[in-house]
Amino acid sequence: MGNDVLRLRNMRFYAYHGLFPEEAKLGQWFEVDVEIFSDFRGYARNTAGGVDYARVYEATKKVVTSERFGLVEALADRIAEVLQSSFHLKRLRVRVRKPNPPIRAIFDGVEVEVERG
Repeated sequence: MGNDVLRLRNMRFYAYHGLFPEEAKLGQWFEVDVEIFSDFRGYARNTAGGVDYARVYEATKKVVTSERFGLVEALADRIAEVLQSSFHLKRLRVRVRKPNPPIRAIFDGVEVEVERG
């Protein structure tokens, strides 16, 4: 396996994850990064075997917008699970950000990162 990386950065989805009742009712924006690690040597001449990042985006969107989780950690884990099994990925990293969590604090939000493989 190589050190090459395909990144889908800052995908944004409106969804209803969180532990607080207002999060389930009002929803909020979530940001997701996906990094897929592989060996892309030879792809300049042969596109067979490449990762279809449009399908990765759609699979990520489906998890974020059609399932519900109390914890951002659970959402990140589920995205990684779905992507790894759907695309037979050996190694990937998923980051999920909740830019505006409903707490009284001034900060840039919460980010969870999971890595599989």
